[in-house]
Amino acid sequence: MKLLILGALLGLLLLYPSLLAVVAAVAAALLSQPVIGAFVLGVVLGPRLTRIFTGSSKKGLA
Repeated sequence: MKLLILGALLGLLLLYPSLLAVVAAVAAALLSQPVIGAFVLGVVLGPRLTRIFTGSSKKGLA
């Protein structure tokens, strides 16, 4: 699903090169807000970190 969204975005950027400035401006605005960046990182990495720590604690106890 993520690859489809990325492919669609890249396809739009190829069709409309002026869209690159808009995408860059939106990305810069979102990254300039630390709360939004932390939220996005938590959503993306949350399930992975849970599996890493849960898996390592089970191995340590066994």
